[in-house]
Amino acid sequence: MLLSTEEAFDRRPELRALLEGLPRGQLARALAALCGEDYCLEDDSGTPLVCGTAWRGGDGGNRAPLEHELEIVGWLCLGPRSPVAAQALVPMLALLLLAAARYRMTAALHVAAIQEDYRVLLEKHGQLAQSEERLRKLSAELESRVQEQVAIIERAQRQLYQTEKMASVGQLAAGMAHEINNPIGFIRSNLVTAGGYVQRFAQLADAARRGDGAAVAAHWQRGDMDFVLEDFAQLLQESIDGADRVARIVADLKTFSSVDTTEDALVDLNQNLRSVVHMAQAQFGHVRIELDLQPLPRLSCHPGRLNQVFLSLVQNAAQAVADGGVVRVDSASSGDAVRVRVHDDGVGMAPEVLARAFDPFFTTRAVGQGTGLGLTVSRDIVMAHGGRIDIDSAPGRGTTVTVTLPLARGRGA
Repeated sequence: MLLSTEEAFDRRPELRALLEGLPRGQLARALAALCGEDYCLEDDSGTPLVCGTAWRGGDGGNRAPLEHELEIVGWLCLGPRSPVAAQALVPMLALLLLAAARYRMTAALHVAAIQEDYRVLLEKHGQLAQSEERLRKLSAELESRVQEQVAIIERAQRQLYQTEKMASVGQLAAGMAHEINNPIGFIRSNLVTAGGYVQRFAQLADAARRGDGAAVAAHWQRGDMDFVLEDFAQLLQESIDGADRVARIVADLKTFSSVDTTEDALVDLNQNLRSVVHMAQAQFGHVRIELDLQPLPRLSCHPGRLNQVFLSLVQNAAQAVADGGVVRVDSASSGDAVRVRVHDDGVGMAPEVLARAFDPFFTTRAVGQGTGLGLTVSRDIVMAHGGRIDIDSAPGRGTTVTVTLPLARGRGA
């Protein structure tokens, strides 16, 4: 039995405990070899602990005390036939007991150290378990907060998209109203004139039904019916052209807004660019917008959002040039991507302005003339399609904005 550290240092040593650190069989054989089988080791109370086979007890032999740390812990008893005296073996036994005591003390210290380490490990394990539980709760709380923030960001992003789109629609409203009002105006004027012509034909029809040829001829001459017939045909053709123009404007608006598309679709991007340019040209009559569109593979995209991007870029370019300025829009395909460029010959941007071009709410226009979200939202939309948007500009040499879109989202024939 190993003693605790406190017992190993403070407890009165006992021979029985000291002998537990020694192999009894080897000790018995060693004593028998030295003093024969007539011997016995007793504790301080006289109880035999290790005895030879010839030991019969009694006081006929030698009896010497065994000391350990200045205290008598037992006795060495030898019979009268023992070849050695008890006092001769006592120093050897004292050394053995000292070694046994040190072994026991070392073992006790080792066990105590292990037990203390184990206790510390258990304590740290408990602390780690508590920390792990706290971290688990914090992780769950953090994940919940992240999801909430993502939802907030997504709502804010949708609001930004809607804000910018409404701003673009507002800028288009005046141009579109003027563009539609022109054909509607002359169609109405033509219909009023046509109504007058119909009245003349009604009067002519009355004379014809009476069979009064002279009246018909007079009315034909007086009503200038030759001119009416010629002009009536022109009125109808002009009205048809005006109606076609309104239909084309509506088709462009429909293409721009993609009202029939709620998901990604395979589209010919050139068709969208034409619609965007037609609407922008109506809004910015003082600017010449040129198109140079190369055949493109069909692109899988959200057409309404890309239309918003291209309209914003064309509007920015048109606002950057003076009267009579030129904006060029070209498209091309290269490898696994589609490239659209919008170039203007305007004043260009200084480096400090170019560095902040994509910052939200940053604008160089006068108050009330811009939201500062056009390029920010455009960049986000292009990135959502897996593409990128680059700006090359310098004062005095205009600005070129390049949108590159990958075909990896799908391509058609």
